[in-house]
Formats: sequence, C-alpha cells, structure tokens
Amino acid sequence: MWHFIRQGSYQWTLRISEILLKDSHDLIHKAVGWMLREMGKKDLKVLKDFLDQRAAFMPRTMLRYALEKLPPDERNVYLKQGKV
Repeated sequence: MWHFIRQGSYQWTLRISEILLKDSHDLIHKAVGWMLREMGKKDLKVLKDFLDQRAAFMPRTMLRYALEKLPPDERNVYLKQGKV
C-alpha cells in the first residue's frame, strides 16, 4: 500500500483497510492504522471521510495509529466515537 500512497492513489489502502477492520490480530491493526495515517498526511480529507464512517467500528489500536497526526481536538472527537 505504501507504494500507492506515495503515488497519490488511495483506492487499495481504503479497500484493504475496510477488509481488515474485523481482523483479530493487533499487528494488523497497527499496520493498517499506520497506512491510514500516512495516507492522511497526503490527503487529510480522504482520511477524515474514512474515519467519519468507520471510527466507531475500528479497533482501538488501528484508530489511534490513524489519528496520530491530527490536532488533539479532532483526535478526541474520533476517539470518543471509537470502540472502548
């Protein structure tokens, strides 16, 4: 996914992230969150659109990694939506 993100193409990142939302392994959550974060560095709107629809269902680790670069006030809004 990193190759596509660097090229400005987010389709695969979004598709794979959607598929892996229900994965049970914590390392997968970290990896997906990291890719979402990197995508957000390039296009914040795409990340926010993804989070707006899925933050409430995302594993906590994935969500935290994806939010790392957002301002604290925006991060807290998504964290409050997320799974406990």
